[in-house]
Formats: sequence, structure tokens, C-alpha cells
Amino acid sequence: MLKNFNGRPSLATVLKASTVASIAAAVLATGVPLEITRSYAEAVKVQAPAVPSFANVVDAVSPAVVSVRVENRVNPVSDNNNDGFSFDFNGRGFDDLPDDHPLKRFFKQFGQDPNDQQGHSRRFGQNGPNGGPGGKGRLRPVAQGSGFFISEDGYIVTNNHVVSDGQAFVAVTNDGTELDAKLIGKDPRTDLAVLKVDGKGKKFTYVNWADDNNVRVGDWVVAVGNPFGLGGTVTAGIVSARGRDIGSGPYDDYLQVDAAVNRGNSGGPTFNLSGEVVGINTAIFSPSGGSVGIAFAIPASTAKDVVADLMKDGQVSRGWLGVQIQPVTKDIAESIGLSEPSGALVVAPQAGSPGDKAGMKAGDVVTALNGETIKDARDLSRRIGAMQPGSKVELSVWRAGKAQPLTVELGTLPIDQKDASADDSNQPQQPEAPASEKALADLGLTVGPSDDGKGLAITEIDPNSDAADKGIKEGEKITSVNNQEVSSADDIVKVLNQAKKDGRTRALFQIQSNEGSRFVALPINGQG
Repeated sequence: MLKNFNGRPSLATVLKASTVASIAAAVLATGVPLEITRSYAEAVKVQAPAVPSFANVVDAVSPAVVSVRVENRVNPVSDNNNDGFSFDFNGRGFDDLPDDHPLKRFFKQFGQDPNDQQGHSRRFGQNGPNGGPGGKGRLRPVAQGSGFFISEDGYIVTNNHVVSDGQAFVAVTNDGTELDAKLIGKDPRTDLAVLKVDGKGKKFTYVNWADDNNVRVGDWVVAVGNPFGLGGTVTAGIVSARGRDIGSGPYDDYLQVDAAVNRGNSGGPTFNLSGEVVGINTAIFSPSGGSVGIAFAIPASTAKDVVADLMKDGQVSRGWLGVQIQPVTKDIAESIGLSEPSGALVVAPQAGSPGDKAGMKAGDVVTALNGETIKDARDLSRRIGAMQPGSKVELSVWRAGKAQPLTVELGTLPIDQKDASADDSNQPQQPEAPASEKALADLGLTVGPSDDGKGLAITEIDPNSDAADKGIKEGEKITSVNNQEVSSADDIVKVLNQAKKDGRTRALFQIQSNEGSRFVALPINGQG
């Protein structure tokens, strides 16, 4: 035993001896060697709150979603020999190639001019590499979109704008299978199209339409498609709004979703958590060109009916009223004595149309259809368009301060039909002498006789007036006020005075321009 300088054991020696003695005592007492354990910190683990997963939905619907490849014939640069042979060197003709290009060196080496008819016919065959006389060009991809099966026998729904420029179509399933598709029909007004693939007896996984009545703002949705040609991609979000009008046509009634939708998603489906199609991705709002969280989808109720017609007839037959309409604003409602700014204001019936034959007139407001209230002009367009041609409908119109019934037998909307508008002279309007009545000056208008004797030409607009704020411009015409034709400033003043006696604070002006006719309500509080 080590000792310190005074002859007694050191402290270290005592502690060491004690430890050994303790271990020995433990071994003697238990007969088992003592196990010494050390404790370590565990990895961080957090119990996350339960959140919805879209994996089950994606697994179920992915086989029904396809990528749509659109192809068209692109005519290559041709020689001038009219022999059916065409050269296409990435869009350039042979003469456009640089002198050191390998192909040019090849032809020079063998003393062959590719523009020599006899030579190239002998080397490549009379029909040329494009397969057939005439050099029609090869089918090349020109667009890429998305779509989805709605039947086991291969009917596919997509957007019209995806397929509109195509001559051939290929549907690519999520497992990479490529299937030639045939265009069954398309409807530009709703931007829908239907393709059909021949599965040669194969039954395809397909999806069903959702019930619009069960779609609520705030519901989770999943968008599946092929953005940027990357392949099947899934994004999720919620329904942000319903009934959006984005100005694409008279039947706008879009769902707005915030799921990321980009180029290539067009025509693809948006699903609810039950795997049903609530909408078809069609448009986005994007200052940058990419997704900013504002996408628009055609609702299932609209798509379902249109697709059924396309599958049956290859086109959509819509009811046709044949009148140009515009919304009823609060000012317009006040000017004609309507209690609410609702309904559709008739600007002009088209000559010979069902509405014209039934006696509809400019200034009428359609307030109800078959007993159901018309919310606005868009509502009337959608309801009439959804009806079958030949149907008889009961309209309630507001005319001359009271409601009147009208029965109309709907016609068939022509494929190229545009909104009806009154004819207008193409000649510039040169009024002879301006009217100076204070009544019109207070409205911010200066008027004079029109060249054709119908209505009054607007010769000057006060830029600080209500008329200017409403978009009335110099060169346009006033054809009626409160649905009464006018041909002089005195006519207008008489109508305004009568309106004031009737307790009206606004008057309804019908304005004619080269673009058509419209109604504008102007205040008359200052009239005497």
C-alpha cells in the first residue's frame, strides 16, 4: 500500500480500496456481477395532430387520369421540284445550312446536289422520307393537356382549347401506355371536348361526377394532371369560391380553387375526398404565367350535361331566345321602377328570333323564367342554353312599370351565333348643329341630329359628368330614353320631366355605338 509522507495511507488509496471492497461485497452478496448502465438522450419525437391524407384518393383516381398529347401536321421546308420530296433540317432547307454542316459536306463529297430531282429520287425513293406524294408533313406534338375517363369503354373528357388545333390525339395513362384517341365532339362555348380510345376489349378505370349541391366553399379538393409534361402530378387545396364569371363566355359559372394548377393541367379533373369530379381545370389567373393560387374549374353540373350531348351527338344543342341582354344595375333598376337590381335587361331582340316573334322589346327586363327568379343576365343565358330547342317557356318581363307574362318557343342556337345587336351606320357622324338645352348640359351631354335621322348624335361629353363616368362617348347615339324613341333634345327633356313627376331619380338611356347597343342609367335630379 502506498503511503504519504507522514506514513499514513493517502486519500486516493483509501477511496480506491473502498470502491473495490464495495464491488466485491456486491458480488459476494448476490453472486452476480454488477452491471453498470449509462443513460443517453432520446431523439425528438412529436405526436402530430391528425390531418387529412389524400393518398387514398390519389391511389383510387390516378388510373382514370390521362395525359392528352395533341399532334398536328407541320409542313417542312420543301424544295421547288414539285416531286413530293421535302427537306426538313430542324425547320431549315438545305440551302439554309452552313457550308460546314455535316450534311452539306456529305453531299459535296459525293458530288450530289440534294435539290437535283433525279439524284435524290434515286437515292431516297420517289415518295421521299415523309411517306407519300405531296409532302404533307409529319405529325408532331403541338400541345399537351390532361383528361380523364368517364366510362369503362374509353370516353375521355378534356378541354376544347387543348384539342382545338389538333389533327391526331394520344392519351397516355399513368402507367405510360399510349392510346390513339378519336375526337368525338367539342363545345367552344363551355370549353369542353370528348375523346374516345379503343381499348380492344379492355375496361378502363373511370370516375363519376360529384353533386354540385354538396360542394361548399372551404371543401378540400385534389387536382390531378400533367403540368409542364412532367407526368402525373397531384396538388391539393380548397374550393375558394363558386359562380365565378371570368368573362370567357355567356355560360361562365366557374369554381375557384387554390390548388396549384399550371400549364398542362387544362382538362384535368379536380376531385373531392370521395374521388368524384367536382370540376374540370380550365383557366388560371396568373400575372407571372405560373400558379398563384387562383384557378378556375368548370363545375360538374355544367360538364355533365354538355359531355352527355357530345357523346350522343358530337355537338351541343342549346335553346335560343335571340335577344341581346345586359345586367340590371342599381341605377337602371331605379330608372325603370324595379325594387331590386336583378333580372336581365333586353337591349335589342334579333329580327325574326323567338324572342322577337313573342313580342319582346328593347327595355324589357326578364325577371322570371317558368316561375323561377332570374338573378342576372348570365343566369338567363345559362338557363335558356340548358333547355332543349322547341321548348315553350313562360317569361315574366317588367315593362312600362309593371310585370307582364310572355310565352316563347325557343329556337336552336346557331353554332356561330353572336349576341344580337342593332345595325349601325359605318359612316362617321357629323352633327349639323349642337343642342344647347340646359337639361342635357346638366347631364354632361351635347347632342345634335344624327346622319340617319334615328336618335341623336352625341357631339360632346363633359369629362367630369356622370355620362362620362358611365362610359358614354362622343360619336355614339341616344336612340331612346325610358324606352321612348327620341329624335330631338326636346323629346329627351319631355321624357326626363315625366320621369321626375313619376318620382324617378334616374332615366334609362339607350346608347348605340359601332359595337352595338346598351342601356345606361343617368341621374335626373337636377332637371326642371
